[in-house]
Amino acid sequence: MTDTPGLRERKKQRTRTAISEAAIALFLDRGFDRVSVAEIAEAAEVSKRTLFAYFPAKEDLVVHRFADHETEAARVVRARPPGTAPLDALRAHFLDALGRRDPFTGLNDSPAVRDLYRMLLATPALVARLGRFRTAAERGLAEALCETADASPLPARLAAAQLVAVHWVLTLDNAEALTAGQSADARHPAAREAAERAFALLARGLGDLS
Repeated sequence: MTDTPGLRERKKQRTRTAISEAAIALFLDRGFDRVSVAEIAEAAEVSKRTLFAYFPAKEDLVVHRFADHETEAARVVRARPPGTAPLDALRAHFLDALGRRDPFTGLNDSPAVRDLYRMLLATPALVARLGRFRTAAERGLAEALCETADASPLPARLAAAQLVAVHWVLTLDNAEALTAGQSADARHPAAREAAERAFALLARGLGDLS
């Protein structure tokens, strides 16, 4: 019996997840730079060829965990209620995510998330790879602003760059605080205050974006 498209996709997703989990377990145990692709493939029980089919670069094995968030800002802007400015929608979304301890805000102190951020912050190759992630997020957000906020390409790109950069600064500040030993609950008031200040500063420069 031939697999249906849906079943094939689920199998691919399970394989992708298994490879990523095996890789991250090794990275956290021994360090990103001390684990080879061959060792990851062996741990995940796949060939190197299969591994590279799912993850073209070693860094992608980690950044994959952020993949669902690459288009998050664009989705928030497109789904905002009528009459809501993009900046207001993104501000409300980030504050809500802080309250939910969303790992993408850096405000999550579960050991798995904390250790992942600790590795990210300590590994130059992963920091560099996150730069490509940010570029894709900026591009998607700029497109959403052009489509829904009547923004021309250059202002949309500049606004998107600022918005994505602020998100990452806030996230990494939270992650650094938690990897230094602070709890998410203790950090939350300062994280919320920092977010409010950051979005207020953005509002001064992006106030015309509606």
